[in-house]
Amino acid sequence: MRKSFAIIGLGRFGGSVCQELIKSDQEVLAIDNCEDRVNEYMNIATHAVVANAQDEATLRSLGLRNFAHVIVAIGEDIQASILVTLMAKEMGVPKITAKAQNEYHARVLDKVGADIVVHPERDMGIRLGHKLTSNNMLDFIELSENYSLAEVMVTNKKFYNKTIEEINFRKHFNLTIVAIRRGKSELIVSPPANQLILENDVLLVVGQNDDVDYLDEKLNK
Repeated sequence: MRKSFAIIGLGRFGGSVCQELIKSDQEVLAIDNCEDRVNEYMNIATHAVVANAQDEATLRSLGLRNFAHVIVAIGEDIQASILVTLMAKEMGVPKITAKAQNEYHARVLDKVGADIVVHPERDMGIRLGHKLTSNNMLDFIELSENYSLAEVMVTNKKFYNKTIEEINFRKHFNLTIVAIRRGKSELIVSPPANQLILENDVLLVVGQNDDVDYLDEKLNK
């Protein structure tokens, strides 16, 4: 279903979000106060405009309140990020996602009405750190402070050709296998208890961070 998005700030984060939304055939209004950035996305976004997002009258004239989702992707200017988030909330925008520079910034964004607060640099650092220190972990995404979604490759012979039930996966690791990726094209979603696990299968698991780390440790043995 096609939705309408407004992205305020066309730096690396905002620009990447814009491109992905367009690939998904969504309607995107891209806003930035830098003409060069706007020109870069003129032929990518549905609409791209040069505007001062800190001016409430400007945002109203652009019909910001009519968009289903506003992404505040302003970079280094924390004050502008907070102000724009607050104005979008007061205009009645249904959903607001805002980019935070640090934990204090995140707290303020949450207080002024952001529905989702993201930390792109921090999250990428966490993901990269896990990948660099593990032979099996292909990806790691924090869902909250204590829970994560991870992709881990099965390289321990003790797991080969055994079912999820035989391994007693839930009891031993306290994790849920959401899906199994096998080869380049096969994806087994919500695998049953009698599903065999094969060498080099990639398990998509969700659970507490400590349990994910424990599974990774066992796969390395």
